[in-house]
Amino acid sequence: MTHRFPIKEIAAQAGLGTATIDRALNNRANVSPQTHARVQKALEELKSQETLLSANGRRLFFDFIVEAPKRFSNEIKRAVEVAIPEIGNAVCRSRFTSNEFMSDDDIISILKRVQLRGSHGVCIKTRNTPRIRDAINTVCQSGIPVITLVTDLNGTDRIAYVGLDNVGAGETAAYLIEQTLGNQRKTILTTQSNEYFLGEANRESAFDAKLKSNTPKINVIKIKGGGGLDRPTKSLVYDAISNLQSIDGVYSMGGGNKSILSALKELNFKPKIFIAHDLDTDNRDLLLKRKITFVLHHNLKNDLKQVFYTFLSNIGLYPPQPNIIASNIDVVTPLNLPKWR
Repeated sequence: MTHRFPIKEIAAQAGLGTATIDRALNNRANVSPQTHARVQKALEELKSQETLLSANGRRLFFDFIVEAPKRFSNEIKRAVEVAIPEIGNAVCRSRFTSNEFMSDDDIISILKRVQLRGSHGVCIKTRNTPRIRDAINTVCQSGIPVITLVTDLNGTDRIAYVGLDNVGAGETAAYLIEQTLGNQRKTILTTQSNEYFLGEANRESAFDAKLKSNTPKINVIKIKGGGGLDRPTKSLVYDAISNLQSIDGVYSMGGGNKSILSALKELNFKPKIFIAHDLDTDNRDLLLKRKITFVLHHNLKNDLKQVFYTFLSNIGLYPPQPNIIASNIDVVTPLNLPKWR
């Protein structure tokens, strides 16, 4: 069977051998459904990037590994697709692996596959655990550069962190709480999707320090877990606040805001301020409907351009870049909601 893309090119995109690609394309025996799915995904990625093939420059493959709810991993993928055509030094291709939760074993297995098939760089968003850090160092030692996105992995040989200034975000959230509630005996709720996401942990530490300094009378109820997913997040929130008399404010650091609002509504709590993170589809809708008050936003398109520029810098195709590239924080309301998607 002939195909618009050479078998070697499909194999490189899918991370499989040419013989496996040939069997899958010709519907021969001994090809699993999972392999067929990987081949089809590779073909779709090649088609979506085909317009770049006529561009001058080297062809480089970059792997994106994202542990996040689908609403946010979709935002990252869209930002990559917007950023790639603006990178003129080389033809950059992206390969995505994402899931709402990945165990340490899942991440390690994915990283091993990346090493085996080769890559010009890995951009990863995942939890900060000892085993994952060790696996990242192994990838770096193999000669593949790693960039952490949105949440860092401390003690690793990654070449850069790119994403939100998480400390600044936490301090900004504390300021907004202070300006709205003042130093009064109020109760607020803070939520994290997972205690092992270092970015959220940094937000929490900065938030707590500012709040304790400026509004010590405010009581904070903390929830950690749920992965930003609706059902587990709602359950955690409901159990934590069901015996309280009121919730006056919410700082959601890890998403799942529809479920948080659902739990609040069932308990008849009406917080005066609700601060969220990231302009994903859910948060844009909630902001427009005045269900949440502020979104602390950073421009993912610019973040992903910086990821590519840093990778290109690492191989000598772009000027040197810093190893921490922290995005500015935008406080978004329904009145200044960015238009681009």
